[in-house]
Amino acid sequence: MNISTRIILVNTSLPANIGAAARAMKTMGLYDLVLVAPKQFPHADASSLASSASDVLANARVVATLEEAISDCQLVLGTSARNRTIGLPQLDARSAGSTAQQHELTGAKVAIIFGREDRGLTNEELMLCHAHVFIPTNPVYGVLNVAAAVQVLAYEVRMACLLAEDKCDEFAAVQGGQNSRDRFSSLSVDPLEQQGMPITLVPWDEELVKGEDMTQFYEHCERTLVAVGFLDPENPRQIMTRLRRLFGRTRLDRPEYNLLRGFFKRVLALSGEKVGRGGVTLTAKSSGKNDV
Repeated sequence: MNISTRIILVNTSLPANIGAAARAMKTMGLYDLVLVAPKQFPHADASSLASSASDVLANARVVATLEEAISDCQLVLGTSARNRTIGLPQLDARSAGSTAQQHELTGAKVAIIFGREDRGLTNEELMLCHAHVFIPTNPVYGVLNVAAAVQVLAYEVRMACLLAEDKCDEFAAVQGGQNSRDRFSSLSVDPLEQQGMPITLVPWDEELVKGEDMTQFYEHCERTLVAVGFLDPENPRQIMTRLRRLFGRTRLDRPEYNLLRGFFKRVLALSGEKVGRGGVTLTAKSSGKNDV
């Protein structure tokens, strides 16, 4: 069973952790590894710790930014042991595995992000995600090596896939035939029951927007808010952080995305700004890093 969930490691310091993460992935049937600005890679320590997962390392992509790593993803889950002032919807590791499997059934590309060994993900990086994933560790000592964290999440994704496969087989046995198994796979999935704001999956007939599109969306949105005087680029407060959380929770489909981009374009035109056909460039001061 090859599972399409992508594992993203951000700014990893120790090459050995990259190798160990690759090994953890392959043991669970995950092969899509993306490295965001690793300190040292390729490296002999990574190859040594990867053992027989050298193929995962060989096919790993190295990119400069997290935005590039998630550009083709429709669901992005960020792991962190720390709560934030403005929190995202939270999933424990088991729920994250189920959520990833359910979204992949619809054809969505799913990524799980792991941060630096010493400080994890920044607030800005976590706000690029749809949900905050945590591993319910011992509260007395909850420190996990990054490769160990990858192993836990990869295991939960695999178990969710195996459980779904078993249910398909059981349904097919009762109803009869491969057609019944395929029909079970296409059935809608019950929303996950979470305390607080959940990540839910409902039947949808439109393509979900990818990460690279949402990067442009937030730039366009911020520029529009600045143009009408709603957002002060010198004192942005938490406006864009809260809007990222809102739209991240919504997960726009293509018609919704096009509608809102058209609205922003019209507002900018009415405000006197010149709007080109090829998108917009953010001119306001970034408001991401200090918002949370």
